[in-house]
Amino acid sequence: MVNIFDTHAHYADHAFDGDRAEVLERLPEMGVAYVMLASSSVEDTAENASLAEKYGYIYAASGVHPESVDANPENYLDIVRAAALGSEKVKAIGEIGLDYHYEGYCREKQIKLFEEQLALADELDLPVIVHSRDACEDTLNILKKYKPKGVVHCFSGSAETAKEIIKLGMYIGFTGVLTFKNAKKALRALAEVPIDKLLLETDCPYMAPVPFRGKRCDSSMIAYTAAAAAEVKGMDVQELIDITCENGKRFYGIK
Repeated sequence: MVNIFDTHAHYADHAFDGDRAEVLERLPEMGVAYVMLASSSVEDTAENASLAEKYGYIYAASGVHPESVDANPENYLDIVRAAALGSEKVKAIGEIGLDYHYEGYCREKQIKLFEEQLALADELDLPVIVHSRDACEDTLNILKKYKPKGVVHCFSGSAETAKEIIKLGMYIGFTGVLTFKNAKKALRALAEVPIDKLLLETDCPYMAPVPFRGKRCDSSMIAYTAAAAAEVKGMDVQELIDITCENGKRFYGIK
């Protein structure tokens, strides 16, 4: 496969500390044309911007994940803004959103963090990368309020939720989950996503597709996710990869 756009990856993650440069230098030889680095913290934001400047095919987003809400410096929004304005390779705000999966989360703090970054994205006229886990109702209500240009990444919701997101004009991103044995819900949701609103991603180093499940993921593995998606859409795998690559370029404003 060629022309792969991994629209959501985490190469600043510690899982790549031992061989990051080797992996990133190899990916273009494996058909990867573009990668978008999503940030989880202010530290990630700086590292991702640096990687994007170093590798021509890599782009970055600036933002703070909901699970990092209690680790933020008071001026976190100024840092996110400065990173977004500091490089032409930074193309989005993210990943931002809500995560109610683990006990002890603070709903109010997460919503405040999410809304502050949505407002920043609107100010800067940038798309957003949205994370939503076990928080579907709040996420949808906030997205309906702000109506951002955006993608809901690593989609885990229902087909009905997918339809609501599409109505907002947003994109939906799918990972290697499409290849898992328990992927029926994700596959039903995928069937409802118009091909021009579909993005493919790894969320690497996580979510490796079958047959690599449980191992460290990288962007070259999108070919397996694309094959699963192409089967649902009744398309040739390379054709689907080409279309989703163009979708990613259009969404992130990459020429």
